[in-house]
Amino acid sequence: MHHRLFHRLIPIHRNPSAYLAAASSSNSTSTLPNRTPFKPKTAVVLSKVTRYEFEKRIFPDYTEQQLKDHLESKRSDYDGLLERHNRHYSCVDLVERELRNNGIEAKVVQRFDLDNDLIGWADVIFTAGGDGTFLLAADKVRGQDKPVIGLNTDPRRSAGCLCLPKDKYSAGQFDVAIKRLLDGDFRWLKRQRIRITISGHSEKLFPTELKEEQLLYHEHRFLEHMNEKLECSKPIDSDENGNIEVLPIVALNEVFIGEAHSSRVSYYEMKVDDKPHMKEKSSGVTICTGTGSTSWHFHINQLSTDAVENILSISNSLSSCKVPVEDTALIREVTKKFNESLVFDPSEPRMAYTIRDPIRNDVFSVPCVKGFAKRIQIRSRMWDAHLVIDGGFSYKFNDGAIATLEIHDEDALKSVEFD
Repeated sequence: MHHRLFHRLIPIHRNPSAYLAAASSSNSTSTLPNRTPFKPKTAVVLSKVTRYEFEKRIFPDYTEQQLKDHLESKRSDYDGLLERHNRHYSCVDLVERELRNNGIEAKVVQRFDLDNDLIGWADVIFTAGGDGTFLLAADKVRGQDKPVIGLNTDPRRSAGCLCLPKDKYSAGQFDVAIKRLLDGDFRWLKRQRIRITISGHSEKLFPTELKEEQLLYHEHRFLEHMNEKLECSKPIDSDENGNIEVLPIVALNEVFIGEAHSSRVSYYEMKVDDKPHMKEKSSGVTICTGTGSTSWHFHINQLSTDAVENILSISNSLSSCKVPVEDTALIREVTKKFNESLVFDPSEPRMAYTIRDPIRNDVFSVPCVKGFAKRIQIRSRMWDAHLVIDGGFSYKFNDGAIATLEIHDEDALKSVEFD
C-alpha cells in the first residue's frame, strides 16, 4: 500500500443506521449543565464541499457540457449532483439568514478557510453537511469552550447521526432549531474523545493520506489547500528508547491498529487497564468512544437474525429451556436488543475495544474479544502497520512502537442534543 505524506488530513465517518442514533440520544444521561443561556454573537458555518464542486475543481477547464459528458461516461448523474448542490446551498443560505435575523454575525466558509483565528473569533461553529463535515470541524476544536453543532443538509441521503435530529431540525428547518437553541431548550453534551500517546521505538510521526479513502470520499480531499499545517506533537517525557509523544489529534469515533494490508495477520501485545499483557494475532483492533459505538464498532459486532436463531436453536438442543425459535418476532426483538446494547453514551468516559478475527490456538489465547476499558496499551510486533484515527489520519506503527489510549475529560467536544 502506497501513501502520500500530508501535513493535514480530514477524518472520515462511517454513517451508522438512523435508529442507532435515536437510541444513543435517548440513552444519554451524562451531560453538561442544561438550560444554560445560549446567546452567541458570532458564528462560523462550515459548509461541506459538494460532489458537484469536487468535480468542478478536478476539471476546472471543462465547460458545463464537457463536465456533464464526463460524468455520464462514468455513469454518474450530473443532474442529480447539480440538484443536490443547489439544495445544499439553499440550506446554507437559510442558516446564514436565520443567524443574522437573530442578531448573530455569521461567516460561511469551507474547510480550506477554517483556521484557528476564525475558530477563536466564533462563539459557536455550525456545520452544514453530514457527519463528515461535523468531524472536519471537531478535528479543529480542542477543549470545551467552543460548541460544535451539526446540521444535516441532505436528510434524504444522509443519516447525520452527529447532527441535530434530521426529522425536525435539519438545515432546511433551521428556523425551528435556532429558536430552541436561543431559548436554551436543549442539553449540552460532552462527546468524549480518545487521546493517544506514542512511545518506544517509533518512527517520526507524520500522518499519511489513505488512498482508498481519498478515492471514495471526495469531501476529504484537496488537502494541499489547507491553510494550517498540523501542529507538531510535544514531547511530555522521555525514556531510554526516545521521546514519548502525545498525538495532536484526538479520536472522536475510533482508533484502528493493525497491518496496512487487511490480508496480513496483525501481531501485537495488548494490555487492558490493570490486566496482564496478552500477545495476540488478529485482523487488528478497534477502540471506540460512545460516539463511535454507533459506527464501525457496531457493524463489527452486530448480530443478524439468522445468527441469533442458530444460537438459540443450539441452546434448545443442549438444555431443557426451549425458546420458540419459530417465532420470528421474538428473534427480531432479541436481535434488536443485542445490537442496541452495543451502543453507549457519547459522554461516558470509557472506550470499547474489539479484537477483529482473533486467532485462537495453543499459542495464542484471547479470553475477551470485546469489552470496555479506561486505558489500553498496545505494543506493535508488526512491520507494515498503521494506527488510524477516525478513518482519515494514519500513523506508522511498527515493531517496538507503543500506543497508550485514554479518555481525558478536558479533551471532550462540546455539542448539544435535543429531547
